[in-house]
Amino acid sequence: MMEDTLVKSLKPVAALVAASALALAGCSAGQITQTSSQVAAVDGATAFTENDEVSVQDVQVVLSEEGTAALKFAATNQDTSMAEHTLQSVSVNGEEVNFSPAPKAMGYNCVIVGDSAEGLERMPRYDNECFQYIETTLPNQDFAYAGNVDVQFTFDAGTLNVPATVSAPLLPAGEGDRDITK
Repeated sequence: MMEDTLVKSLKPVAALVAASALALAGCSAGQITQTSSQVAAVDGATAFTENDEVSVQDVQVVLSEEGTAALKFAATNQDTSMAEHTLQSVSVNGEEVNFSPAPKAMGYNCVIVGDSAEGLERMPRYDNECFQYIETTLPNQDFAYAGNVDVQFTFDAGTLNVPATVSAPLLPAGEGDRDITK
């Protein structure tokens, strides 16, 4: 008889535990977070043309200590029809990005890598005609570190609008001096 009473008294507790677990599991289901549409400050933005023929990745505006600005990105031709594609222009907040040298047409699976002169010097390079390394410069519009700016890439395959993070250049390993006394 005592066992029946104990089992009957535990049934409401078990029901409460099960209901609580379901309520907690469903708490965040379908919720939109404040950060769901923000661009991460690390590893720049990515975008694809409407038909996925061309992509841009790691899009960032990089500032130097001297106050100059450059656009860092990698553009890839992933058009399985094997068509070549051309990067026609890039602008940041409406200001044209300068290239040196001018990018050539990209064949299938080929890449255009853009960065500052300093960034390109530190970058390992592939000795392959399918990789183009171009220096980029643009007017520094008093960009703020960790802010986002609008970047527009115009390819023959379409236009990509990307929100890009403004970042500081990476320091070479072992050369950063952190003053921990402050």
